[in-house]
Amino acid sequence: MQTPRGRRRAAVPGSTPRVVEAVTTERPRDPHRDARRRRGPFRQITEFAAASGIGQKAGIALAATGLVLTVTVPATSPVMADEAAGVTPVAATAATPQPQITAEAAAQIDFSRSAVVTQADPDGKLKQLLSAQSAGAVSRAASVGSLGAPLATLSTASPFGYRVSPITGGSGDFHRGQDYVAQCGTSVLAAATGTVTFVGWHQYGGGNRVVVDHGNGLETTYNHLSSFNVTEGQTVSRGDVLALSGTTGASTGCHLHFEVQVNGEVVDPTGWL
Repeated sequence: MQTPRGRRRAAVPGSTPRVVEAVTTERPRDPHRDARRRRGPFRQITEFAAASGIGQKAGIALAATGLVLTVTVPATSPVMADEAAGVTPVAATAATPQPQITAEAAAQIDFSRSAVVTQADPDGKLKQLLSAQSAGAVSRAASVGSLGAPLATLSTASPFGYRVSPITGGSGDFHRGQDYVAQCGTSVLAAATGTVTFVGWHQYGGGNRVVVDHGNGLETTYNHLSSFNVTEGQTVSRGDVLALSGTTGASTGCHLHFEVQVNGEVVDPTGWL
């Protein structure tokens, strides 16, 4: 045959087309290869470091564009193996078995509010203070603040202890309580929860008098009252109105004479208020 360039090509029989054999067998593939590709090399390394239990801190050096990147991988919680990999998840540390607690069928559980003492529960404090011991064994540091004020506003007119008698003018008079300024008709309040044991006239100068028993030898008395709001045997709560102030008995003017008695003996009320 004559080519366009004037060369002659030898006539040869046409070559038989080569048959391409189809490959039907697929190469085995790693089922987790695609997942690793999607996570990227950095995440693969950090997951490997966490799963292999390197420790609390593992330094991982990555070379990228000529820079070394140090990554700290914390392992603060148990690492669980991937269930898809066919590995049974195992906790990093075995749980410590707890001892069993048993109780009899007739056992009673007492959730007494006196065991819970806060500044917002002064009656609970007083009850706990007196439950284990007599009032006479309570120290002043423990008793201060356990009783409430018998008046809405306290202003001392005459303190507890020896003084010049306002009645006779003689010295050496022992004042058995604390006198507070109060106009006649002022509400007199219970210093704490208790039972009223006396309501009436006090023949030794107290005039109209109310006595409240708070238990374990602790009592409070309220004197020179003009009228009563309670009766004997009545249970009162802290802050309840017991009576109205006055000037009955050995008194030179309207006020409240307040006493604190421990096992029948008067003590300084300021040690409990």
